[in-house]
Amino acid sequence: MNNTLPNQGGGSAGVIEAPNLPSNTTPASVPVAGSPGQLVVASSSNLGLTLLAVFGGVLMLHWASAVFIPLMLGLIFSYALAPAVAQLQRLRVPRTAAAALLLSLLLGGAGWLAFSLSGEATRFVESLPEAAQKIRQAASVQRNGAMEKVQQAATRIEQAAKEGGSGPPTAERGVTRVQIERSRFNLKDYVWSSMPAMTAAVGQATAVLFITFFLLASGDSFRRKIVHLAGPTLARRKLTIKTLDEITLQIQRYLVVQVLISVLVGLATGLAFLAIGLENAAVWGVLAFGLNFVPYLGSIALTAGGALVGFVQFGSIDMAALVVGASLTVHVISGNLLTPWLTSRASRLNPIAVFVGVLAFGWLWGLAGLILGMPILLMVKAVCDRVDDLHPVGELLGR
Repeated sequence: MNNTLPNQGGGSAGVIEAPNLPSNTTPASVPVAGSPGQLVVASSSNLGLTLLAVFGGVLMLHWASAVFIPLMLGLIFSYALAPAVAQLQRLRVPRTAAAALLLSLLLGGAGWLAFSLSGEATRFVESLPEAAQKIRQAASVQRNGAMEKVQQAATRIEQAAKEGGSGPPTAERGVTRVQIERSRFNLKDYVWSSMPAMTAAVGQATAVLFITFFLLASGDSFRRKIVHLAGPTLARRKLTIKTLDEITLQIQRYLVVQVLISVLVGLATGLAFLAIGLENAAVWGVLAFGLNFVPYLGSIALTAGGALVGFVQFGSIDMAALVVGASLTVHVISGNLLTPWLTSRASRLNPIAVFVGVLAFGWLWGLAGLILGMPILLMVKAVCDRVDDLHPVGELLGR
């Protein structure tokens, strides 16, 4: 076989030597630079590497959740408290002292609130055994009533079978009744078994406190380091500064909206339960304020707990339904009217993307993931809007 090709470009050389090919190789099987086949292979390899990177990132976030959760919470709290620290710094207060003073005031306020509500909270906890007893009695009455009806139906069926049968009646068999005694609730055993989880929670809370303090005390030094690491060019540094400014603005707006909505939900819930006559209405208002920061599950937990306590206190399903109706009314108004209106002004995220993202972070980090899902999505959106290769992700997250 002659491995020469004619020269198509003209010139003195008449032929161009072709590479030696095996005898069973056809020219169609030789890859040509820039051919569609090579593009498909390159796209497939890039897609595979992207998927591997995504899966590796998800595994890392799940495996190192004990590190990432306090870090993200501290970062969110630092964004929320940074304007107050800057205001104290304008009043000639050193930044480190301002951060320590602000955190001390917040911890003291939380402690004072807990102490002022400790009486109602104690009465609420003391009423739990009585509540459990009432629920057990109501369930027992319902179960006995249902069993009695079933027994009556079975007796009638048996009588009908005896009347219709021709054989002699069978003798009744003796039944031995067995009653199972449940062990009483032991608070010491519960606290002892929950000690590892409580210790881990206290450790994470302490880590969040120190991370928040260090971020607030450092000021713009950490920001300047990020800008320095962005690259030597001025364009990259300007892009990094704009991204950081956008992240700060979006998270601060989101936190302001969430605090405002939570305060309104707590006040409305407390006043509604007080009007109904539910005991410890102030405690329920504080619980409504805190649980409103937990998307989806917070309102469900508050409504279910209010219905349970209302049934125990009033002993009526109608009053329990009234408590449920009041709680649902508050959350429907806040969730369908107030929250969308304020959130649309604070962020430009797609509601579907928010729902899926919050569920994904809830699966990764549990309750903390539900709380941190929205701020993390805001950070991702701010980064993707300013990086050319990530524009499709930003469009997917946007409205």
